[in-house]
Amino acid sequence: MNWYWPQRFDQRFSATVALLLLACAGAAQVPAPAAAAAADASAPQQEAVAKGQFRKATVRVGEIIEFELTSDHAPALEIIFPDSAASFAPFEYVGRRYRPTRTRQGRSLDQAVYRLRTFSLDSVQTLSVPITVLRGRDTLVVPTLPVQVRLLRTAPVVVAAVEVPALRQNLQLRPVATRFNYPYWLAGLAGLLLLAGGLVLGFRQRLRLRYRRYRLRKNHAYFLAQYARHVERFTLSRSLNNMERAITLWKNYLSTLTNFNITSLTTREIVARYHHDPDVRQALMLADRVIYGNQFSEEDAETDPIFDLLRQFAERQYELVMRVEGE
Repeated sequence: MNWYWPQRFDQRFSATVALLLLACAGAAQVPAPAAAAAADASAPQQEAVAKGQFRKATVRVGEIIEFELTSDHAPALEIIFPDSAASFAPFEYVGRRYRPTRTRQGRSLDQAVYRLRTFSLDSVQTLSVPITVLRGRDTLVVPTLPVQVRLLRTAPVVVAAVEVPALRQNLQLRPVATRFNYPYWLAGLAGLLLLAGGLVLGFRQRLRLRYRRYRLRKNHAYFLAQYARHVERFTLSRSLNNMERAITLWKNYLSTLTNFNITSLTTREIVARYHHDPDVRQALMLADRVIYGNQFSEEDAETDPIFDLLRQFAERQYELVMRVEGE
């Protein structure tokens, strides 16, 4: 009895140690999934603070589509919607409109409608925009849940099994309406103005001289025509008024021709002005004797040379001025 007892004790002790080792090994493997579950439970859940949706289910390439973004949140939460600088890929920003925040029954509602367009050729296009949440000094960017829109293709889908139809060329010219080319005409007009300005600046003196000579010729021709008319009237009527008009016209013309007014000068002063020219002295003295000396008769032929002498002197003065202007 005493011999068998130690043997049984050893067997029981060995079994107990084995069970303890198995229990420890199981306990070491059990906490791994439990810790993962606890970590998942303690991880913060990021809730979407805004949601977006397309107002149409389909869109064409380049067509504008409206994307509505709404947020229903607590009044104390500050939310900032994206602006034109945000990324709307694969869409392009065109514009937006929004409504002011409305608060009712402890909830605030923000709403904005974005006008977008796409040039991507993907059949299904997805959009998610970032929403900024302000929490004190921290800024949190939360993307919205992705929404999709289907691209509506306008070109027919080519089936590989179907033979592509041959294209027919049409090389006939089509009439095109003529349009006025404003830029070229304006550029040409500006060039002509610059050229004219350059010519005026470069040939200013010569152009001024040519214009001066043109005016002198025109005035001389006008004087001769008017002077001949007055002489003809005097010859027909033998009226002293016509003689006075002819002499006054002569004085006015010489005043304009020489830039010196002689209409208010006496006969002696006019003769002295023109260096005692014999034609001027003889013609004016005869005119004074006839007009102011009352020595005139209709048959008197001495008055006829007066007009010839004055006309010849005016022509000599004109040629003199033209020579001076030409130098």
